[in-house]
Amino acid sequence: MPNTVYIATSLDGYITDRNGGLEWLSRVPNPDGDDLGFADFMTQIDAVVMGRTTFEAVQGFGIGWPYPKPGIVLSRTLSDVPKGFEDHVTLMRGKPADIVEKADALGHKNLYIDGGATIRRFLDADLIDEMILTEIPILLGGGTRLFDLLDTELAFELDHVEILLRQMVKRHYRRDRS
Repeated sequence: MPNTVYIATSLDGYITDRNGGLEWLSRVPNPDGDDLGFADFMTQIDAVVMGRTTFEAVQGFGIGWPYPKPGIVLSRTLSDVPKGFEDHVTLMRGKPADIVEKADALGHKNLYIDGGATIRRFLDADLIDEMILTEIPILLGGGTRLFDLLDTELAFELDHVEILLRQMVKRHYRRDRS
């Protein structure tokens, strides 16, 4: 089961600014509204896995569930799916290996892992097979880091690189398990 990270970072490795904001993600002009490959990526996955904090950010967009795939929200504190998301989201808790097993039982084989803490937990459990990282040309100087200390070294191979809107660098990595 491939588990894939698809996320944007600042040049200095942050995924939110100092206030937890995401406004900096639209810093690069995109006059044609190009989705930069996201729709194609979504055709390759079965479900989106995110933590409560990321889910709350998604709720804050005020547009309902924005993904064409079901969501799995990881939380120890949520007991019910918020109104308006009942047909789109399943709540789960447990270790990453348990989540993968439960998702597989639901028929979700290809998972999009999103949100800083969730990504770090899946990396710690060595359950990330691919990473697609888009670097936005801005130094935030603080915020939420994508990567943190790991218990062990994890090797990835660079599969390919794309330049988007002549300013962003999108790198595709695959886990090297040799």
